[in-house]
Amino acid sequence: MYCGSCLRDNAMATELMARGHDVMLLPVYTPTFTDEPNVSSRHVVLGGISAYLEQYVPMFRKSPRWLDRIWDSRFVLSLASRRSISTNPKMLGEMTVSVLKGENGFQSKEIEKFIAWVKHEQPPDVINLPYSLLLGMAQPLKEALNVPILCTLQGEDLFLDGLQEPYRTDAINLIRQHIKHVDSFLSVSEYYARFMPGYLGIPAEKIRVVPLGINPQGFELREQNRSSPFTVGFLARIAPEKGLHVLADAYRILRKSGELPEARFEAAGYMAADCKSYLEGVQKNLKSAGLEGEFHYRGVLDRAGKISFLRKLDVMSVPATYDEPKGVSLLEAMACGVPLVQPRRGAFTEIVENIGGGVLVKPDDPESLAEGILKLVKDRQLAEELSANGFRGVREQYTAANMADRVLEAYESVIWPTRSIPAMI
Repeated sequence: MYCGSCLRDNAMATELMARGHDVMLLPVYTPTFTDEPNVSSRHVVLGGISAYLEQYVPMFRKSPRWLDRIWDSRFVLSLASRRSISTNPKMLGEMTVSVLKGENGFQSKEIEKFIAWVKHEQPPDVINLPYSLLLGMAQPLKEALNVPILCTLQGEDLFLDGLQEPYRTDAINLIRQHIKHVDSFLSVSEYYARFMPGYLGIPAEKIRVVPLGINPQGFELREQNRSSPFTVGFLARIAPEKGLHVLADAYRILRKSGELPEARFEAAGYMAADCKSYLEGVQKNLKSAGLEGEFHYRGVLDRAGKISFLRKLDVMSVPATYDEPKGVSLLEAMACGVPLVQPRRGAFTEIVENIGGGVLVKPDDPESLAEGILKLVKDRQLAEELSANGFRGVREQYTAANMADRVLEAYESVIWPTRSIPAMI
């Protein structure tokens, strides 16, 4: 629920299943949430309630499994996850380190339960952990099941850097110790493949790039209604690191300049309870500029609502204040022909340059961001060209089918290493 990778992994599993592969997509901690048909298993690994109780109440580390089944049931976990769940790394340091200790951590019983469960299922050819925060499971899984272990790299540095000391250092050191038990790492972007060897000490030759992909079905080309106010959009988690406040500052600059006489500012995306005050701060600043009536937060949207939201935008920007390794919402916007204005950082650079669907500007600079948006306001021909590039480019380069092709290559390279293809960095 923290990193929003449910959409990516669900799309990949769906595509693999459609090709006839036997895939078991297992949620971790809580059931997953997607805006497409959810193909994940009903079985939840490291049930969130059990993991929490084992962390802080010693008696639950030895509790009988018949009792654990109450907490591990999908019904109870779904009920618990309806409430706001804190994913603030400042509050989760102890549990993060404990899970990374694997069989030596407080959640060792959960790993034993998972191994016993897998042994009763059809033995897998390969196991793909969703992120490095679960590498404490790599060695026990490998030893118990004798199968290759892969790990996807998709944004865990933001969480790790938010941990308080000594948990941050302990967590990174534990991850480094577990690297030897992983056969291959799958990076969601070229940027992250270059970044992770220095950050976590992963050998570059162990990393393969499996770019993001979406299912473009249903993402129709946006309507170009020039009689409506110019609409600036934001689609991402509502949190400081995603940069909604930067876009709000750019919007204020645009409206103050007089060169955008009529406009709207639309935002949507998941918001944790602890970020409510952040959104209120953004709204307060817009209100002080007399723009409160132009801004609307649409909340969490289902797939149809998201597509409708995107098709009404003239430009979208997610000016994250860190080097984001992903960018699923950028692909979704371009799949609807919405041009982007993005900071030149992280994976944003390669996505925009590979597709040619947007403009790149200086990071953390509302003035530069405003100039980039204004460029599209003034040059409608450029905006239409970027729109066409994005609509076409996503379908050519960033589909779930393309993603599945690359992940299958990675799986085959560890199942049949003599037929392996060199790592693609």
